[in-house]
Amino acid sequence: MAKKIVIQPVTRIEGHARVTIILDDRGQVQDARVQVVELRGFEKFCVGRPVEEMPRLVTRICGVCPWSHHLAAARAADALFGVQIPETARKIRELAYAAHFIHSHLLHFFFLAGADLLGEPGTGYQARNIIGLAARNPALIQRVVRVRHLAQQMTEIIAGKAIHPDAAVPGGFSRPLREEQRQELLPMARECLDFTRFALDWAKDKVFAPRWQEIKQEQPLETGFLGMVAADGGLNFYDGKLRLRQVNGEYQEFEPQDYQDYIGEHREDWTYVKFPFARSAGRLSLDPDNPVGVYRTNSLARLNVCDFIPTPLAQKELLEFRAAVGDMAQHTFLYHWARLIEALYAAERVVELLEDPGITGLKVREKVEPRAGRGVGVVEAPRGTLIHDYEADAKGFITRVNLIVGTTHNNAAINIEVFRTARRVLEGGQGDEEALNRIEMAIRAFDPCFSCATHKIDGSLAVRVEIMDSCGQVIKMLQN
Repeated sequence: MAKKIVIQPVTRIEGHARVTIILDDRGQVQDARVQVVELRGFEKFCVGRPVEEMPRLVTRICGVCPWSHHLAAARAADALFGVQIPETARKIRELAYAAHFIHSHLLHFFFLAGADLLGEPGTGYQARNIIGLAARNPALIQRVVRVRHLAQQMTEIIAGKAIHPDAAVPGGFSRPLREEQRQELLPMARECLDFTRFALDWAKDKVFAPRWQEIKQEQPLETGFLGMVAADGGLNFYDGKLRLRQVNGEYQEFEPQDYQDYIGEHREDWTYVKFPFARSAGRLSLDPDNPVGVYRTNSLARLNVCDFIPTPLAQKELLEFRAAVGDMAQHTFLYHWARLIEALYAAERVVELLEDPGITGLKVREKVEPRAGRGVGVVEAPRGTLIHDYEADAKGFITRVNLIVGTTHNNAAINIEVFRTARRVLEGGQGDEEALNRIEMAIRAFDPCFSCATHKIDGSLAVRVEIMDSCGQVIKMLQN
C-alpha cells in the first residue's frame, strides 16, 4: 500500500510549511508537495484603504521582509500618483534597502542555513541550529550577530524604525538624512563591508570548496530565471527593468508594469501559494524530469540575469563565480554562494552612498494628489523579485491589489526540487533523520519566506479548518 511521509514543520525558514511525500507500494517517491499552511489576505483586505497607507500596511505581511514590501508599496504609490521622487529620496531609500540586504542575507546564511553548511554531518536536531553552531564557532557567530545588529541599526538611524518602517512615503521620503547621521553611519557601514569580505572568503574555503565535487556530480534542476537589472544591465535591487532568462540563455526584458504579459499565475487547491510561470512556455508543468514554464528568482537568479555588478569587489567575485560554475548556474546549492556575493555588493553600495555628500540634501519629497489609476512597484527582495500592483479610484482609494513575492515565484521550483531530492535520498522508502534534513535543505536553499507568500481570496481558493482536541486528534473539519 502507498505510504505517506510528512515533515511538519519545515524548520529554519520564515513562515510555516509542511512537506508531504507519497510513496508507492515499492517505496518509490510518487509525489511530493510543499504545502503552505498559513494565509496572508492582504490582497483582499487592503481594498478600500487610501493608497498612501499601503507602504505602512504591507510591512505587516512579514517582520523579516518589511523593507521589501515597504519600498515596493512606495514605488507602486509613486507610479499610481504619477510622481518622480527627488534624487536624494531615491538615494536614501536605496541606502536603507542595501543595509537591509546585509542583515537579511547574513541572517539566512548563518542562522538558518548555517547549521547545515557549517555543522558536522549527522548532527542531531538538538544541535542543528544557531545555538549549536555558536557552541562550535563562538568567535564567528559573535561577529555575525554584531554585524547583523549594525545593519539593522543603520536602517533604524536612517528611517526611525528597523522593523515595520514607515519612512518611505508616496513622493519620496519622510525626512532627510542629517550630516551627523551620515558620519555616524559610515564606520558602521565599513565594518559591515569588512565582514562581508571575510565571510565570503571564509565560506569559499570552508563551505563551497569541500562540496564542489558533489555539486558537479549532481544533475541540477534546469529552469529559467527572473531578476531586475539597471538600464545598463548591471545588478540593481531597487530600480530597473525585469529580465526573464530562458534555459537556452535567451531573455525577454520588460518594464515592471507589463509583468502580466510575461508572467502567468496558476493555482492549486492544496496550497495557499500561487504558481507563477513564464507565459512564453504556454503552460506550467511541475514534472520533475521535464518542467515547463518554471523559472526561479532570488540571489542566484539575479547573478544569472545581470551583465555585471557595479561595485568592484562584488564584480571580481562574480567573475570568479562564473569562471567556476558557468554563465548560467543551475545548481540550487549555489544560491548560498550567490547570496554572499550579494551581501558584499550591498555593503559596498552602502559605503558608496554614504560617501556621497548629496545624500544629505534637504529635498526629499514631492507633493502628490489622489487620482484614479494603476501603479506597479517592483524591487528585488532578498528572496526574489517582489511585485506590488495597485489600482485606485479617483479619490485615491484602493480597488484592486495583486502581489507576487519572491517565494511565490520560486514555488514551482521549490516543489520540484523537493520531489527530486526526496527521490534521491529516500532509498526504498526508508529515510533517516539526515535524509529528511536533506529534503528540508532543498527548501532552505531558496531562503523562502512563506509568511510573504500571499494569495488572493476570490472564491477559487479552497479553505479548510481542522479543529483538534488536546491530543492532536481532528474532531471536526470545516471546508468551503
